[in-house]
Amino acid sequence: MSAEERPTIYPHFDATKLSGQGAWEQKRRLARAMRLVIERLVPSNAPEDELRRAAGALERYAEALTAHPRLKHFHGFAESANAGDVGAFFDQSPMIGLANPLAPPITIGRAGPLSAIASVTFGTAYEGPPGCVHGGFVAAAFDEVLGYVQSLGGNPGMTARLTVHYRSPTPLHTELIFEAELERTEGRKIFCKGRVRANGVLTAEAEGLFVSVDRTRFQALLEERERREERAKQRTDEGRTP
Repeated sequence: MSAEERPTIYPHFDATKLSGQGAWEQKRRLARAMRLVIERLVPSNAPEDELRRAAGALERYAEALTAHPRLKHFHGFAESANAGDVGAFFDQSPMIGLANPLAPPITIGRAGPLSAIASVTFGTAYEGPPGCVHGGFVAAAFDEVLGYVQSLGGNPGMTARLTVHYRSPTPLHTELIFEAELERTEGRKIFCKGRVRANGVLTAEAEGLFVSVDRTRFQALLEERERREERAKQRTDEGRTP
């Protein structure tokens, strides 16, 4: 599918509009800057003194961030598979989050009642074979895209199995187009498939099995997450105590 043939991909959820806070847009801006630093740092041969100054500045800012409270309520969820709104766009996701510097990020949108289309360009930080995307990140992208499309069935679940068939090298610095469909459901099981192309060339295909979970199970995961984060914060505070 060429750029001229594919529809524009519109994420349906915007955390800046929901929150009404300019700080959220600045968080996205900071994440973009951090992605740019990562993109340029990985292949850089910068001198030791410059790297030392930059590392010191980042360490000081990381320490300053500990003075602020952690977010308790997320705008959406960290995975498409667990979305209440299947069109949700999650700013904190490690794959699609505009406010997460780890994310490439992927843009996902609905292409039909039970299908989706997504685009992403992986930079230098995601390199595996020379000039190519690491296969693990290709798999992670499929997990995100298939996780979105399985949610279109109205009874979303979590990944139970993901099988990726690598057909040809997936290039870096190239727009990749993912397409995915929800094939069928069998009780709690949801079966999906997808493919990714670069400049029209098929580079990988995938099949995913998802298993629906009820909201009480998800709430239990959220509560356990809070307990783990509180323990992590206590360990960090103890390590900072003179």
